[in-house]
Amino acid sequence: MSVLNFSSIHLVLLSSLSVVDGYFGHYEMRCGFSSKDPHDVEFLIQVYGNKKLLVQYNSTTEECTVYTQWMKNFTETACKGPAFLAERREEMKKYCSSNVPVVYGYLLDKTVEPYIRLRSVEPFSTRHPAMLLCSAYGFYPKPIRVTWLRDGQEVTANVTSTEELANGDWTYQIHSHLEYTPTSGERITCMVEHFSLTEPKLYDWDPSLPKPERNKMVIGACGLLLGVVFIAAGLIYYRKKSTAGGVLVPTMVLPESYGAI
Repeated sequence: MSVLNFSSIHLVLLSSLSVVDGYFGHYEMRCGFSSKDPHDVEFLIQVYGNKKLLVQYNSTTEECTVYTQWMKNFTETACKGPAFLAERREEMKKYCSSNVPVVYGYLLDKTVEPYIRLRSVEPFSTRHPAMLLCSAYGFYPKPIRVTWLRDGQEVTANVTSTEELANGDWTYQIHSHLEYTPTSGERITCMVEHFSLTEPKLYDWDPSLPKPERNKMVIGACGLLLGVVFIAAGLIYYRKKSTAGGVLVPTMVLPESYGAI
């Protein structure tokens, strides 16, 4: 499943402002894209008064929803009839459907694949003895989905995730924690879905030893091996010198003032 199937992109097309006797009002026309199909578009018209939503038209139901009582009489006449619906369909086609290739073309050209790090951390509480952290760094655009799987089944309990956090360079990061009780033979997976990925990526947790610790052990073993080689080479050189010319014993030369007693 692609991230495009559960995440939508909202495009604000038009905002009209007006101030009458201290009353501030505006309306917005929004397009919601959930796929590349031009017919799979949600078109919204929202009317606000003093930042409060008064009424909304939704192209999915082709109906208006009233949020204040005093707007009811207006919407009963303005949001009905073939002419009204025909105008809204034409606006959706003009402002939304025609922009689907542009929006998705831009996003797909500008995507940056996330860098994933999966590691063990200290648990938040004592309910479970272990906790994993799956982090996605440096991805663009913002919509992303990070989920946990245990033996292929999605886990929703004991999962805590942050929002997408801006890095300040148009990229984002996100972090997801899973508290759990380890079970022998189970497989825990962090699954990441993003615009930049043609299919979900799976990252399995290896409980034997974290990768940084394995790297430290490898580096330490290499250093120890080099030390043994240098020591062995020194001993061989020393033995050769001893066999060829004997062992040199250092002597001390006393000044003449220290004559025989």
